[in-house]
Amino acid sequence: MNGEAVIAATAEGEPQRTDVLTFVVKAVTVLPQLLIPLGFASYSIADGEFGGVALYLALLAAAALALILLSSFLQWSRFTYRIGETDIRVESGLLSRAARSVPYERIQDVSLEQKLVPRLLGLVEVKFETGAGGKDELALAYLSEEEGEALRELVRERREDSDDVPASPVQETEDAVETTPAATLFAMGPRRLFTFGLFEFSLAVVAVIGGLAQQFDFLLPFDIWDWREWSGLVAVPTAQIAGWGLAAQMIGGVLAVLSLLAVGIVTGVIRTFLRDWGFRLEKTPKGFRRRRGLLTRTDVVMPAHRVQALIMSTGIVRRRFGWNALKFVSLAQDSGSSSHVVAPFAQDDELAPIIRAAGFEPAGEDLDWQRGCTAHRNLSMLVNATILGLMTSFVLALTTLTDNDALSGKAWFALIPFSVGTFLVLREFFVWRYARNALSLRQVVRRAGWLAPSTTIANRVKLQSVEIKQGPLARRFGYASLHLGLAGGSYAIEGIPLDRARALRNGILGSIAGTDFSELNR
Repeated sequence: MNGEAVIAATAEGEPQRTDVLTFVVKAVTVLPQLLIPLGFASYSIADGEFGGVALYLALLAAAALALILLSSFLQWSRFTYRIGETDIRVESGLLSRAARSVPYERIQDVSLEQKLVPRLLGLVEVKFETGAGGKDELALAYLSEEEGEALRELVRERREDSDDVPASPVQETEDAVETTPAATLFAMGPRRLFTFGLFEFSLAVVAVIGGLAQQFDFLLPFDIWDWREWSGLVAVPTAQIAGWGLAAQMIGGVLAVLSLLAVGIVTGVIRTFLRDWGFRLEKTPKGFRRRRGLLTRTDVVMPAHRVQALIMSTGIVRRRFGWNALKFVSLAQDSGSSSHVVAPFAQDDELAPIIRAAGFEPAGEDLDWQRGCTAHRNLSMLVNATILGLMTSFVLALTTLTDNDALSGKAWFALIPFSVGTFLVLREFFVWRYARNALSLRQVVRRAGWLAPSTTIANRVKLQSVEIKQGPLARRFGYASLHLGLAGGSYAIEGIPLDRARALRNGILGSIAGTDFSELNR
């Protein structure tokens, strides 16, 4: 069904089915997950005979595919959706029927996603984000690309038609900005992706290989977890290496470490290319449109007026080269979700246009930056020092008084908790030193992090609540934590003087009281 047919059918409120190839996609997706248990079953039935294993595996796979196709077809035939005037209604179920209705005013955004198999067949999954923490979202899998795009636009139009409250001055300003033609704000080519992948170091493949080896160790000529087997295999090479001297042994150790690093780097590059291939962020009349993915292609549009805050983050190593990531916090976001990453690997001059296009301003050094309370810092340092001091004393006493040969006389064990305690105490100091907060005419800004700093910028009028929290020690020493309400995440400024917390609260509440928040949630 083409896009025009979708609009004509939905205008009359007729029940619609997803694409007929949906049950084929689901069957092809589920079958590979059954190959491993089917392989074990075939191995058991054929008593390990290779020819018998292959035969039984083929028979079991064919039977499983037939059952999956039948089940998927029945589920597809009993799944319908209806695009009404005020809501979307979905009905599903074979024996027990379930019906769900989602009003348009609850829908925050509509996104399209294409995994490998649906993409090959020209199908998309339409996801309706309701801002319910990621657990109550509605999805239609699968529709044709044209049908999915037409449905997304239709739902957005009806979502806008359901907003009968006049737009606020902020909304009118953003609507005027969004009338401009679509423009690319940020994109990443192969060279940028490769550089990004070098910083996405990962040893996950090592864990995967280890897990596969443990699962399929019966196919190996010996038990890989038996150290005696390994010692026998490497006995001769080890003796030869030992004869080369200490330098050769050190070179061998370095080569082993470099091999692990190479595996981690290659894995990071591959993951980056798969996830962010063709990454493009555009400003369209509907908002920010982000597309990315090689095997799984996602197409997400984020309306600008629903962006509540921005988070700029970096890593321990990448910060030395000026690389940062930018993420939106919006009304349609589950906390911790990656769907709102708009620039995963960019320089500051590349982030500034995106920040301004979202209606924010970069956090400059000209703001009235203030640090946290020294009392909060000193108490945190004291608590860490006390705990680790007690642990150090316990280890010293244990190594001095015990009769255990493994511990007796080894007082140097106490260096472990002592070193950890020293690091934690110094960490509290540097965390306090680098943590700052500022309040401008339109924004509240927080910087946090020592080795991997991050900056959070929130729009004052888009915050939903402001709360001051104090524990017993905080009340005694005059500091507090300020918690700001975000629909799509959390935002807290901890350990600041009580007077500063009250000043921030009063300023933010003044901005919130001057604007009807319901006008911004559109």
